[in-house]
Amino acid sequence: MAHGLNPSQLSAVQATKGAVLVLAGAGSGKTRVITFRIVHLIRQGISPEKILAVTFTNKAAREMKERTEGLLQRINRSASKRGKSTGDKQGSPQPHISTFHSLCVRILRQDIESLGYRKRFTIYDRSDQEGAARKALRDIHCPTSALRPSDLLWRIGNWKQQSLRAEAAGETVVDETDTLAALAYKRYELALKAANAVDFDDLLLCTEELFRDHPDVLARHQKRFDYVMVDEYQDTNATQYRIISSLVAKHGNLCVVGDDDQAIYGWRGARMENILEFDREFPDATIVRLEENYRCRPEILELANSLIAHNTERRDKTLKPARGPGKPPRFLEIDDEVDEATYVAREIRAAVDTGRFRYKDVAILFRTNEHPGCSNRNSGPTRCPTC
Repeated sequence: MAHGLNPSQLSAVQATKGAVLVLAGAGSGKTRVITFRIVHLIRQGISPEKILAVTFTNKAAREMKERTEGLLQRINRSASKRGKSTGDKQGSPQPHISTFHSLCVRILRQDIESLGYRKRFTIYDRSDQEGAARKALRDIHCPTSALRPSDLLWRIGNWKQQSLRAEAAGETVVDETDTLAALAYKRYELALKAANAVDFDDLLLCTEELFRDHPDVLARHQKRFDYVMVDEYQDTNATQYRIISSLVAKHGNLCVVGDDDQAIYGWRGARMENILEFDREFPDATIVRLEENYRCRPEILELANSLIAHNTERRDKTLKPARGPGKPPRFLEIDDEVDEATYVAREIRAAVDTGRFRYKDVAILFRTNEHPGCSNRNSGPTRCPTC
Protein backbone atom coordinates (compact mmCIF):
# COMPACT_ATOMS: atom_id res chain seq x y z
CA MET A 1 0.00 0.00 0.00
CA ALA A 2 2.97 2.34 -0.57
CA HIS A 3 1.37 4.19 -3.53
CA GLY A 4 4.15 6.78 -3.61
CA LEU A 5 4.34 7.37 0.13
CA ASN A 6 7.75 8.21 1.52
CA PRO A 7 9.10 6.04 4.40
CA SER A 8 7.89 8.40 7.15
CA GLN A 9 4.44 8.70 5.62
CA LEU A 10 4.23 4.92 5.29
CA SER A 11 5.21 4.51 8.95
CA ALA A 12 2.41 6.87 9.98
CA VAL A 13 -0.11 5.01 7.84
CA GLN A 14 0.86 1.58 9.18
CA ALA A 15 1.05 2.57 12.88
CA THR A 16 -2.55 1.70 13.70
CA LYS A 17 -2.54 0.36 17.26
CA GLY A 18 -2.54 2.58 20.33
CA ALA A 19 -1.72 6.27 20.45
CA VAL A 20 0.12 7.81 17.49
CA LEU A 21 1.43 11.37 17.18
CA VAL A 22 2.24 12.41 13.62
CA LEU A 23 4.30 15.61 13.64
CA ALA A 24 3.52 16.87 10.16
CA GLY A 25 5.61 19.84 9.08
CA ALA A 26 4.20 22.31 6.57
CA GLY A 27 3.80 20.84 3.09
CA SER A 28 4.67 17.32 4.24
CA GLY A 29 1.51 15.60 2.96
CA LYS A 30 -0.49 15.21 6.16
CA THR A 31 -3.89 14.98 4.43
CA ARG A 32 -2.47 12.27 2.20
CA VAL A 33 -1.31 10.38 5.29
CA ILE A 34 -4.72 10.60 7.00
CA THR A 35 -6.49 9.48 3.82
CA PHE A 36 -4.19 6.52 3.28
CA ARG A 37 -4.42 5.60 6.95
CA ILE A 38 -8.22 5.40 6.78
CA VAL A 39 -8.03 3.21 3.68
CA HIS A 40 -5.30 1.05 5.25
CA LEU A 41 -7.53 0.39 8.27
CA ILE A 42 -10.42 -0.61 6.01
CA ARG A 43 -8.18 -2.96 4.02
CA GLN A 44 -7.06 -4.49 7.31
CA GLY A 45 -10.66 -5.50 7.94
CA ILE A 46 -11.81 -2.62 10.16
CA SER A 47 -15.44 -1.78 9.47
CA PRO A 48 -15.55 1.74 7.93
CA GLU A 49 -18.23 3.01 10.32
CA LYS A 50 -15.89 2.22 13.21
CA ILE A 51 -13.43 4.87 11.97
CA LEU A 52 -13.73 8.54 12.98
CA ALA A 53 -11.65 11.34 11.47
CA VAL A 54 -12.14 14.87 12.81
CA THR A 55 -10.88 18.15 11.41
CA PHE A 56 -11.67 21.85 11.82
CA THR A 57 -13.31 23.15 8.66
CA ASN A 58 -16.03 21.91 6.35
CA LYS A 59 -13.64 22.37 3.44
CA ALA A 60 -10.99 20.15 5.04
CA ALA A 61 -13.58 17.50 5.93
CA ARG A 62 -14.99 17.56 2.40
CA GLU A 63 -11.52 17.23 0.87
CA MET A 64 -10.69 14.32 3.18
CA LYS A 65 -13.93 12.54 2.26
CA GLU A 66 -13.36 13.03 -1.46
CA ARG A 67 -9.78 11.80 -1.28
CA THR A 68 -10.75 8.77 0.79
CA GLU A 69 -13.61 7.82 -1.52
CA GLY A 70 -11.42 8.32 -4.60
CA LEU A 71 -8.62 6.18 -3.20
CA LEU A 72 -11.04 3.41 -2.19
CA GLN A 73 -12.57 3.42 -5.67
CA ARG A 74 -9.17 3.20 -7.37
CA ILE A 75 -8.07 0.35 -5.14
CA ASN A 76 -11.39 -1.45 -5.64
CA ARG A 77 -11.16 -1.14 -9.43
CA SER A 78 -7.63 -2.49 -9.35
CA ALA A 79 -8.68 -5.38 -7.10
CA SER A 80 -11.65 -6.19 -9.34
CA LYS A 81 -9.35 -6.53 -12.33
CA ARG A 82 -7.35 -9.09 -10.37
CA GLY A 83 -10.53 -10.94 -9.39
CA LYS A 84 -10.39 -9.70 -5.80
CA SER A 85 -12.46 -7.24 -3.80
CA THR A 86 -11.74 -4.80 -0.99
CA GLY A 87 -15.27 -5.24 0.31
CA ASP A 88 -16.02 -1.57 -0.36
CA LYS A 89 -19.09 -1.18 -2.54
CA GLN A 90 -21.35 1.69 -3.38
CA GLY A 91 -23.89 2.13 -0.60
CA SER A 92 -21.77 0.31 1.96
CA PRO A 93 -20.93 1.93 5.34
CA GLN A 94 -18.44 4.80 5.18
CA PRO A 95 -15.94 6.17 7.70
CA HIS A 96 -17.25 9.12 9.69
CA ILE A 97 -15.29 12.19 8.54
CA SER A 98 -16.46 15.54 9.89
CA THR A 99 -15.63 18.71 11.75
CA PHE A 100 -15.65 18.76 15.54
CA HIS A 101 -18.90 20.73 15.53
CA SER A 102 -20.65 18.38 13.09
CA LEU A 103 -19.64 15.41 15.23
CA CYS A 104 -21.03 17.11 18.33
CA VAL A 105 -24.30 18.02 16.60
CA ARG A 106 -24.74 14.36 15.70
CA ILE A 107 -24.09 13.29 19.29
CA LEU A 108 -26.37 15.93 20.78
CA ARG A 109 -29.22 15.16 18.37
CA GLN A 110 -29.28 11.72 19.97
CA ASP A 111 -28.64 12.52 23.62
CA ILE A 112 -29.13 16.19 24.50
CA GLU A 113 -32.26 15.31 26.51
CA SER A 114 -29.90 14.00 29.19
CA LEU A 115 -28.82 17.63 29.73
CA GLY A 116 -32.36 18.91 30.21
CA TYR A 117 -32.96 20.11 26.65
CA ARG A 118 -35.70 18.93 24.35
CA LYS A 119 -34.55 16.76 21.47
CA ARG A 120 -35.24 19.20 18.62
CA PHE A 121 -32.93 21.98 19.80
CA THR A 122 -32.03 25.11 17.83
CA ILE A 123 -28.50 26.25 17.03
CA TYR A 124 -28.24 30.03 17.39
CA ASP A 125 -26.39 31.94 14.69
CA ARG A 126 -24.50 35.17 15.33
CA SER A 127 -27.59 37.35 14.95
CA ASP A 128 -29.51 35.23 17.47
CA GLN A 129 -26.58 35.38 19.88
CA GLU A 130 -26.34 39.16 19.64
CA GLY A 131 -30.05 39.48 20.38
CA ALA A 132 -29.71 37.26 23.45
CA ALA A 133 -26.60 39.17 24.57
CA ARG A 134 -28.37 42.55 24.28
CA LYS A 135 -31.28 41.28 26.36
CA ALA A 136 -28.92 39.81 28.97
CA LEU A 137 -27.16 43.17 29.32
CA ARG A 138 -30.49 44.97 29.67
CA ASP A 139 -31.60 42.49 32.32
CA ILE A 140 -28.63 43.39 34.54
CA HIS A 141 -29.03 47.12 33.74
CA CYS A 142 -25.59 47.29 32.14
CA PRO A 143 -25.04 50.40 29.97
CA THR A 144 -23.64 49.77 26.49
CA SER A 145 -20.79 52.13 27.36
CA ALA A 146 -19.62 49.58 29.93
CA LEU A 147 -20.02 46.42 27.86
CA ARG A 148 -21.18 45.94 24.29
CA PRO A 149 -23.00 42.78 23.12
CA SER A 150 -20.05 41.84 20.88
CA ASP A 151 -17.64 42.19 23.84
CA LEU A 152 -19.91 40.06 26.01
CA LEU A 153 -20.06 37.33 23.36
CA TRP A 154 -16.27 37.41 23.03
CA ARG A 155 -15.90 36.85 26.78
CA ILE A 156 -18.55 34.13 26.84
CA GLY A 157 -16.80 32.38 23.95
CA ASN A 158 -13.47 32.48 25.78
CA TRP A 159 -15.04 31.08 28.94
CA LYS A 160 -16.78 28.28 27.06
CA GLN A 161 -13.55 27.33 25.29
CA GLN A 162 -12.11 26.85 28.78
CA SER A 163 -15.15 24.70 29.68
CA LEU A 164 -16.45 27.36 32.09
CA ARG A 165 -20.16 27.89 32.58
CA ALA A 166 -21.42 31.15 34.08
CA GLU A 167 -21.03 30.19 37.73
CA ALA A 168 -17.45 28.99 37.25
CA ALA A 169 -16.66 32.01 35.07
CA GLY A 170 -17.77 34.28 37.91
CA GLU A 171 -14.96 32.86 40.05
CA THR A 172 -12.32 33.97 37.52
CA VAL A 173 -13.24 37.65 37.20
CA VAL A 174 -10.41 40.16 37.55
CA ASP A 175 -12.18 43.50 37.09
CA GLU A 176 -15.59 45.18 37.05
CA THR A 177 -16.13 44.50 33.34
CA ASP A 178 -15.52 40.79 33.89
CA THR A 179 -17.99 40.86 36.79
CA LEU A 180 -20.68 42.42 34.59
CA ALA A 181 -19.92 39.92 31.83
CA ALA A 182 -20.24 36.96 34.20
CA LEU A 183 -23.62 38.24 35.44
CA ALA A 184 -24.82 38.74 31.87
CA TYR A 185 -23.44 35.30 30.93
CA LYS A 186 -25.81 33.74 33.48
CA ARG A 187 -28.78 35.58 31.95
CA TYR A 188 -27.60 34.58 28.46
CA GLU A 189 -27.45 30.91 29.50
CA LEU A 190 -30.93 31.01 30.99
CA ALA A 191 -32.34 32.65 27.85
CA LEU A 192 -30.86 30.02 25.55
CA LYS A 193 -32.01 27.15 27.75
CA ALA A 194 -35.55 28.59 27.86
CA ALA A 195 -35.54 28.77 24.06
CA ASN A 196 -34.19 25.19 23.83
CA ALA A 197 -31.22 26.65 21.98
CA VAL A 198 -27.44 26.32 21.99
CA ASP A 199 -24.77 28.45 20.40
CA PHE A 200 -21.77 27.27 18.40
CA ASP A 201 -19.48 26.91 21.43
CA ASP A 202 -22.22 25.03 23.29
CA LEU A 203 -22.04 22.25 20.73
CA LEU A 204 -18.61 21.36 22.11
CA LEU A 205 -19.24 22.22 25.75
CA CYS A 206 -22.55 20.33 25.93
CA THR A 207 -20.88 17.27 24.42
CA GLU A 208 -18.09 17.45 26.99
CA GLU A 209 -20.65 17.76 29.80
CA LEU A 210 -22.68 14.90 28.35
CA PHE A 211 -19.65 12.59 28.35
CA ARG A 212 -18.52 13.76 31.80
CA ASP A 213 -21.85 13.50 33.62
CA HIS A 214 -23.51 10.57 31.83
CA PRO A 215 -21.22 7.52 31.70
CA ASP A 216 -23.89 5.43 29.97
CA VAL A 217 -24.05 7.90 27.08
CA LEU A 218 -20.26 8.04 26.86
CA ALA A 219 -19.99 4.23 26.84
CA ARG A 220 -22.42 4.01 23.93
CA HIS A 221 -20.44 6.49 21.84
CA GLN A 222 -17.13 4.86 22.78
CA LYS A 223 -18.45 1.63 21.25
CA ARG A 224 -19.23 3.40 17.97
CA PHE A 225 -15.62 4.18 17.07
CA ASP A 226 -12.64 1.83 17.37
CA TYR A 227 -10.20 4.21 15.66
CA VAL A 228 -10.12 7.98 16.05
CA MET A 229 -8.00 10.46 14.08
CA VAL A 230 -7.70 14.20 14.66
CA ASP A 231 -6.28 16.64 12.12
CA GLU A 232 -4.61 19.97 13.04
CA TYR A 233 -4.24 18.79 16.63
CA GLN A 234 -2.23 21.87 17.60
CA ASP A 235 -5.43 23.90 17.16
CA THR A 236 -7.55 21.92 19.64
CA ASN A 237 -8.76 23.65 22.78
CA ALA A 238 -9.37 22.20 26.25
CA THR A 239 -12.94 21.16 25.48
CA GLN A 240 -12.05 19.38 22.23
CA TYR A 241 -9.17 17.65 23.99
CA ARG A 242 -11.48 16.28 26.68
CA ILE A 243 -14.09 15.12 24.15
CA ILE A 244 -11.50 13.14 22.19
CA SER A 245 -9.80 11.79 25.32
CA SER A 246 -13.18 10.54 26.57
CA LEU A 247 -14.02 8.85 23.27
CA VAL A 248 -10.76 6.86 23.13
CA ALA A 249 -10.44 6.09 26.86
CA LYS A 250 -11.45 2.43 26.41
CA HIS A 251 -9.33 1.37 23.42
CA GLY A 252 -6.66 4.09 23.17
CA ASN A 253 -6.55 3.94 19.36
CA LEU A 254 -5.97 7.63 18.75
CA CYS A 255 -3.93 9.16 15.95
CA VAL A 256 -3.38 12.91 16.06
CA VAL A 257 -1.75 14.84 13.25
CA GLY A 258 -0.40 18.33 13.71
CA ASP A 259 2.54 20.67 13.99
CA ASP A 260 3.30 22.80 17.03
CA ASP A 261 5.30 25.12 14.75
CA GLN A 262 2.01 26.06 13.04
CA ALA A 263 0.11 26.81 16.26
CA ILE A 264 -1.41 30.26 15.68
CA TYR A 265 -4.80 30.06 17.41
CA GLY A 266 -3.85 30.47 21.05
CA TRP A 267 -5.82 33.73 21.05
CA ARG A 268 -9.05 31.76 20.58
CA GLY A 269 -8.38 29.05 23.12
CA ALA A 270 -6.17 26.54 21.29
CA ARG A 271 -3.78 24.72 23.65
CA MET A 272 -0.42 23.93 22.12
CA GLU A 273 0.19 21.77 25.21
CA ASN A 274 -2.19 19.21 23.71
CA ILE A 275 0.46 18.32 21.17
CA LEU A 276 3.55 19.10 23.26
CA GLU A 277 2.40 16.86 26.12
CA PHE A 278 0.76 14.11 24.06
CA ASP A 279 3.24 11.41 25.06
CA ARG A 280 2.84 12.42 28.70
CA GLU A 281 -0.81 11.40 28.54
CA PHE A 282 0.02 8.41 26.33
CA PRO A 283 3.46 7.20 27.51
CA ASP A 284 3.58 4.37 24.95
CA ALA A 285 2.70 6.63 22.04
CA THR A 286 4.35 6.13 18.66
CA ILE A 287 5.80 9.39 17.32
CA VAL A 288 6.34 9.83 13.58
CA ARG A 289 7.92 12.94 12.06
CA LEU A 290 7.00 14.04 8.54
CA GLU A 291 9.89 16.33 7.61
CA GLU A 292 9.98 16.13 3.82
CA ASN A 293 8.47 19.31 2.43
CA TYR A 294 6.94 19.13 -1.07
CA ARG A 295 5.86 22.77 -1.24
CA CYS A 296 8.86 25.07 -0.80
CA ARG A 297 12.28 25.59 -2.30
CA PRO A 298 15.38 24.88 -0.16
CA GLU A 299 16.10 28.57 0.33
CA ILE A 300 12.69 29.16 1.91
CA LEU A 301 13.01 26.12 4.17
CA GLU A 302 16.48 27.09 5.33
CA LEU A 303 15.15 30.46 6.43
CA ALA A 304 12.04 28.94 8.05
CA ASN A 305 14.06 26.30 9.94
CA SER A 306 16.46 28.97 11.18
CA LEU A 307 13.68 31.22 12.47
CA ILE A 308 11.51 28.55 14.11
CA ALA A 309 14.53 27.10 15.92
CA HIS A 310 14.35 30.11 18.27
CA ASN A 311 11.04 28.85 19.71
CA THR A 312 11.80 27.52 23.17
CA GLU A 313 8.73 25.27 23.44
CA ARG A 314 8.53 23.03 20.40
CA ARG A 315 9.07 19.49 19.24
CA ASP A 316 12.30 19.11 17.37
CA LYS A 317 11.89 18.75 13.61
CA THR A 318 13.76 20.03 10.55
CA LEU A 319 11.99 20.37 7.22
CA LYS A 320 13.87 19.03 4.22
CA PRO A 321 13.12 20.09 0.64
CA ALA A 322 11.80 17.67 -1.97
CA ARG A 323 12.10 20.39 -4.65
CA GLY A 324 15.20 21.77 -6.28
CA PRO A 325 16.81 25.16 -5.62
CA GLY A 326 15.17 28.45 -6.53
CA LYS A 327 15.64 32.16 -5.87
CA PRO A 328 16.71 33.11 -2.34
CA PRO A 329 14.23 35.17 -0.28
CA ARG A 330 14.99 38.86 0.24
CA PHE A 331 14.87 40.46 3.66
CA LEU A 332 14.29 44.21 3.80
CA GLU A 333 14.22 46.60 6.75
CA ILE A 334 11.74 49.43 6.19
CA ASP A 335 11.18 52.44 8.46
CA ASP A 336 7.39 52.08 8.74
CA GLU A 337 4.34 50.48 7.13
CA VAL A 338 3.70 53.40 4.78
CA ASP A 339 7.25 53.23 3.39
CA GLU A 340 6.82 49.47 3.11
CA ALA A 341 3.69 49.88 0.98
CA THR A 342 5.41 52.50 -1.18
CA TYR A 343 8.40 50.21 -1.73
CA VAL A 344 6.18 47.29 -2.75
CA ALA A 345 4.25 49.48 -5.20
CA ARG A 346 7.51 50.67 -6.81
CA GLU A 347 8.74 47.08 -7.17
CA ILE A 348 5.51 46.08 -8.87
CA ARG A 349 5.61 49.08 -11.19
CA ALA A 350 9.21 48.29 -12.14
CA ALA A 351 8.35 44.65 -12.87
CA VAL A 352 5.39 45.65 -15.06
CA ASP A 353 7.51 48.22 -16.91
CA THR A 354 9.82 45.42 -18.09
CA GLY A 355 6.93 44.06 -20.14
CA ARG A 356 7.33 40.58 -18.65
CA PHE A 357 4.51 40.93 -16.12
CA ARG A 358 1.02 42.39 -15.88
CA TYR A 359 -0.49 43.87 -12.75
CA LYS A 360 -2.86 40.92 -12.45
CA ASP A 361 0.16 38.59 -12.24
CA VAL A 362 1.08 40.04 -8.85
CA ALA A 363 -0.38 39.14 -5.45
CA ILE A 364 0.22 41.06 -2.22
CA LEU A 365 -0.45 39.48 1.17
CA PHE A 366 -1.24 41.66 4.18
CA ARG A 367 -1.17 40.42 7.76
CA THR A 368 -4.33 42.39 8.59
CA ASN A 369 -6.90 44.46 6.71
CA GLU A 370 -5.82 47.46 8.81
CA HIS A 371 -2.38 47.49 7.17
CA PRO A 372 -1.77 50.93 5.59
CA GLY A 373 -0.96 49.23 2.30
CA CYS A 374 -4.59 48.14 2.02
CA SER A 375 -5.81 51.72 1.85
CA ASN A 376 -2.78 53.37 0.20
CA ARG A 377 -2.23 51.05 -2.73
CA ASN A 378 -4.38 53.14 -5.09
CA SER A 379 -2.95 56.53 -4.08
CA GLY A 380 0.31 58.41 -4.51
CA PRO A 381 2.84 58.52 -7.35
CA THR A 382 3.43 54.76 -7.24
CA ARG A 383 -0.22 53.69 -7.25
CA CYS A 384 -1.02 50.37 -8.88
CA PRO A 385 -4.34 49.21 -10.33
CA THR A 386 -6.01 46.43 -8.35
CA CYS A 387 -8.78 43.95 -8.89
